[in-house]
Amino acid sequence: MPHIITRNVAPVEQNWLEQLANAISDPLELLHLLKIDPAPWQEGLAARKLFAQRVPKSFVDRMEIGNPHDPLLRQVLPLAEEFEVHEGYSHDPLEEQDNDQPGLLHKYRNRVLLIVKGGCAVNCRYCFRRHFPYQDNPGGKRQWQASLDYIAAHPELNEVILSGGDPLMAKDSELRWLIEAIAAIPHIKRLRIHSRLPVVIPARITPEFCTMLNQLRLQTVLVTHINHANEISEELSQAMASLREAGVTLLNQAVLLRGINDTVAAQVALSESLFDAGMLPYYLHVLDKVQGAAHFLVDDDEARQIMAGLMAKVSGYLVPKLAREIGGRTSKTPLDLHLE
Repeated sequence: MPHIITRNVAPVEQNWLEQLANAISDPLELLHLLKIDPAPWQEGLAARKLFAQRVPKSFVDRMEIGNPHDPLLRQVLPLAEEFEVHEGYSHDPLEEQDNDQPGLLHKYRNRVLLIVKGGCAVNCRYCFRRHFPYQDNPGGKRQWQASLDYIAAHPELNEVILSGGDPLMAKDSELRWLIEAIAAIPHIKRLRIHSRLPVVIPARITPEFCTMLNQLRLQTVLVTHINHANEISEELSQAMASLREAGVTLLNQAVLLRGINDTVAAQVALSESLFDAGMLPYYLHVLDKVQGAAHFLVDDDEARQIMAGLMAKVSGYLVPKLAREIGGRTSKTPLDLHLE
């Protein structure tokens, strides 16, 4: 079982907005809290100027004291490698930034991705949208209404995906307005919400939010983003239970990351822990080649070997789809698991 650190954990009852406001933006403060000597990491701390550090204390509470290689810490700590420029990496690896409809991505025929908010509760260093021009895609009712008009005018659509940034950065009152407007479009059948916020601040799953989804006409899916079993705390499990009781389908997508979850053992623990908490593994993505994140790359052959090892150790329904996303493609691209 994963070793979970549970010290001074922020209570679920604490307002999620307060926890968000108290997120740690200074790498030195983060290392101090974890009792890690900052000297070996000093050169990399300036990478926060490339992409700001942001990590809620409830997520820090799951990191191991004194361990600079903790798999949760490594996802959020700025490193010197982020200054390296690598051929084949770009600021827009999925070709999303030249978009005719601000705040709305219609990449796949039957579904659209609506960028609800530009901010996130946690800034993951490997984020494929770390260079995304959120200033040109501001969240708010005016932009949302333009997106709703587009959705209403395209009857081939049957699913709306709320994304970002992180869509759950919107307050419940804002989400109610948006979600009810989506549900009023007759040809929309499903609402999908992609969010990491409940993982890093489980208190975001409020009773009001659960009631809202429970009363919705649409079938609702929440896709969490969890990369390592140690991210799954008791508070997160309780939040997921509340969503299940509200009739929400729970899936998870992860990214295969060097030094974080690039072993068979880590993937087995992740799949088992997800299912214990009521979530099904959905996708395991290979790294999107965004500039500044090359040090996280696990190559395709190694990814296939890890997946083969996972398949040998867990039930089939606990095996996520190994895939990559390629800009301009009409679907994600599965990686062939044939091993020579």
